[in-house]
Amino acid sequence: MVENNKANARKVAFETLNFRPRFAYGDQAAIAEITGSNDHTMLGTGLARFTNAAIPWTVRYDEVLLVLEGQVIVRTTDGDLEAGPKDCIWLPKGTDLTYIADNALVFYAIHPANWAEEVT
Repeated sequence: MVENNKANARKVAFETLNFRPRFAYGDQAAIAEITGSNDHTMLGTGLARFTNAAIPWTVRYDEVLLVLEGQVIVRTTDGDLEAGPKDCIWLPKGTDLTYIADNALVFYAIHPANWAEEVT
């Protein structure tokens, strides 16, 4: 039995994912959501594809990145965090950063998934 009206367990095949441009940086990043608010879960997950990216951002959620392909640099005020395939990066809420990548595929997990709906 699934609790709290959460969506049922499911497999998500890579070839079925729909990568969509990400906000103002759609030429540099596209995402494919796997889980999120529509599943009635606070855990947001998905894949991000970065191309010639230099995207400034302040993280509004806790985030973990797992690099699947390519190289990613997360530039923070404390220095650069460089990651390649199988490397992870932890980013706590409030981190000022720039995502940098020439060509990379990244799995992400964020909490809460509904960060954009919350009043700050």
